[in-house]
Amino acid sequence: MDKPTDHAALQARRAAHWRKTQRLTLILLVIWLLTGFLTVFYARELLHLNLFGWPLPFYMAAQGASLVYLAIIGAYAWSMRRLDREFHRAQQAAEEQP
Repeated sequence: MDKPTDHAALQARRAAHWRKTQRLTLILLVIWLLTGFLTVFYARELLHLNLFGWPLPFYMAAQGASLVYLAIIGAYAWSMRRLDREFHRAQQAAEEQP
């Protein structure tokens, strides 16, 4: 039968996993906001920056934002897989202990 200490340790691991997940999500949402909003909001100020021969605001509106969003999705999937594996390894190690 489960011991109260086992349950408390499991809850602590779950809480740590959730905090890491929230932090990752917040970071990626900030990147999304910077990409989607600030490049449009400051388009006039960013006109002098060129990327592949095109003004940065035009490039971000045409292709850049989509590429950044795809990178955000990939980073989230890769990071969450890593976090979940860490959580499951810790869970299995805790279950193997007497």
